[in-house]
Amino acid sequence: MTTSPTVGILTKEYPPEVYGGAGVHVGELARALAAEVDVRVHAFGARRDDPLVAASYQEWDALAGDAPHLAALRTVSADLAIAAGVEGVELVHSHTWYANLAGHLAKLIHDVPHVVTTHSLEPLRPWKREQLGGGYALSSFCERTAIEGADAVIAVSAGMRDDVLRAYPQVDPARVEVIYNGVDPDAWSPVTSTATLEEQGVDPTRPYAIFVGRITRQKGVVHLLDAAEHLPSGSQLVLCAGAPDTPEIAAEFQARIAELRAGEVDLVWIEQMLPRPQVVELLSHAAVFVCPSIYEPFGIVNLEAMACGIPVVASAVGGIPEVVVDGQTGTLIGFTPGDDAIGSPADPQGFARELAAAVTGYLEDPGRAAGQGRAGRARVESTFGWPAIAAETAALYRRLLG
Repeated sequence: MTTSPTVGILTKEYPPEVYGGAGVHVGELARALAAEVDVRVHAFGARRDDPLVAASYQEWDALAGDAPHLAALRTVSADLAIAAGVEGVELVHSHTWYANLAGHLAKLIHDVPHVVTTHSLEPLRPWKREQLGGGYALSSFCERTAIEGADAVIAVSAGMRDDVLRAYPQVDPARVEVIYNGVDPDAWSPVTSTATLEEQGVDPTRPYAIFVGRITRQKGVVHLLDAAEHLPSGSQLVLCAGAPDTPEIAAEFQARIAELRAGEVDLVWIEQMLPRPQVVELLSHAAVFVCPSIYEPFGIVNLEAMACGIPVVASAVGGIPEVVVDGQTGTLIGFTPGDDAIGSPADPQGFARELAAAVTGYLEDPGRAAGQGRAGRARVESTFGWPAIAAETAALYRRLLG
């Protein structure tokens, strides 16, 4: 049996080019896996000065243009190059639809096992049509082909495993394994400095709620803005929110921000993606983190908030209930999807009011917030460390390689 296999990690995102939770996951997992296997990262983008990176790949510039479907075609062009470039590895492990087709093609060309980690599922993200146009059909094809043909599928939560089997009933349940996302509790740890708060206009003497994430339908940030109307007068709400999916949702978000700034809640909108130390500082001093997602297979950002010692108010969707323990490390808000095309809340105003009530509870009871924050930090340390997650992943590799 192979004891230290050579594994190709295939990904669109890899540090320093990271814009979402999947990129954070891949960067941390690759480093932890290096203690278990011979890791060779194959990533989109610029050349990295990183010993784990075997090669970086550019998308075909002949497909340049603004049409949404061209973005999906450019992704496929990089996948073709990756499939050729991984020759010599014993197993490939792809992350997100962006790299899934590369993994599937590598399996066929090089006769190696293919592992897919599912960070989200295209059939459950119908709002992507708004972003990708006809490219959504292509992204769905890449994902479906890879998942149905994979030797093993890693679901980042039990909820995600259920979603995989519902979305792709042809997949053998025995091939779908749950291995959680993780977080580095040393990198995400409470700090006492407040320089970032002062730089960004946050009053450190008053409690505040915070959101960190992209401006997307999935993250439910527009519902958080609706909830802001129901927060007590003088409340602070900090929004570390950028990288909008489309111009339409960017305009919608900006308009709501303008309306709310005329009200009684103090909004601080930080549009740029801050470096991790600054995000840690903002999280460390918050009373509560808010995650109003309408779809979230896992929600690594909740782990980051818990690691920084604050409770989480989150919608009870996907894998979030496996991360946030209701009444112990935060509060879960029931979520019933409506019948619109993107799965928005059936009762948007009711959902917003429940979010606001839960957030208000922490803003007004610092003792409760601190106690649940400590419990969240302890849960991160005991359950979601990267070394254990890497060991589970490497054990899966070895089983596939016999």
